[in-house]
Amino acid sequence: MKILITGTAGFIGFHLAERLLQDGHSIVGVDQVNDYYDVQLKKDRLAYSGISAEKVLAQCVVSNKYPNYIFYQASLEDKSAIYSIFEKEQPDAVCNLAAQAGVRYSLENPDAYIQSNIIGFQNIIEACRHYGVDNLSYASSSSVYGGNKSLPFSTEDRVDSPISLYAATKKSNELVAHTYSHLFGIRTTGLRFFTVYGPWGRPDMALFLFAEAIRKGEPINVFNHGNMLRDFTYIDDIVTGVVNVILKPAKAPENKSELNPTKAPYKIYNIGNNNPVKLMDFIQAIEDAFGGKLKMNMMELQPGDVPSTYANVDDLVRDFNYKPDTSIKIGIEKFISWYKEYYKISI
Repeated sequence: MKILITGTAGFIGFHLAERLLQDGHSIVGVDQVNDYYDVQLKKDRLAYSGISAEKVLAQCVVSNKYPNYIFYQASLEDKSAIYSIFEKEQPDAVCNLAAQAGVRYSLENPDAYIQSNIIGFQNIIEACRHYGVDNLSYASSSSVYGGNKSLPFSTEDRVDSPISLYAATKKSNELVAHTYSHLFGIRTTGLRFFTVYGPWGRPDMALFLFAEAIRKGEPINVFNHGNMLRDFTYIDDIVTGVVNVILKPAKAPENKSELNPTKAPYKIYNIGNNNPVKLMDFIQAIEDAFGGKLKMNMMELQPGDVPSTYANVDDLVRDFNYKPDTSIKIGIEKFISWYKEYYKISI
């Protein structure tokens, strides 16, 4: 298949492109390469996949590692650029992972979320409609569950009360996808990711921040006084789930349901480890793997944050016979190994 992936300079998109390329698929990568976090890390991810950092600003770059990988630097909000890429490349499937990420940053810069996550998503799904792509998967988020206190979170739960703008934009994507599935027959699958971590991860996320704090000997803020539960999910498990969905897209259900009364070819999955971990246990595992101690400032729960996440993955098991299972110990050890190598830290 020829698969267009947005966000291939990003954490999940980079890993997904690598997996699909190694499986023999052709990849069209699209990324804005913005400065929300360290641009050099994004360029290094691309370089690992053979996309020269010196050429990233070009109209398109062919990988020198994978001849079946072509990369475009483009913003999802640039409708003409997105349409031009679709027209030229004619992908068989699209996986939209590009987005303005982060819950707390949405309090500071809400416009970025509207532009990237709503207008950008609309441009992608419209391009699918106009260029005959009927297989669209896209990143949603566990944040759509908001303040839901019913654990584990199920895709059958109501998600009408987001507590961050980021969550609201992801819920918007799910609504738009259902509409396009119903009206135009585009097979759409939303993926609610649960706290993804692993090598090449985002510097604004907890694992990276904690490792940085140990390396620099600086104190780190630990919110809700450490009383958080998170369904931390290793990147390889996330990627396997996404690949399954791309290769087996949603189909119209045989019977109507409360979740899909229109019988649209539309589906939502949780992709989480189904095993929530106490934040303080997560921190202990980081200290053990790194060989250092964290200095912690215990803080109140931040606006937009939720105290617990926990994924019900029954649908994933039923439809794909698949369930994420990488332990925190193994996942963190792999991240710390990469981190020390990337930053040239003596082990």
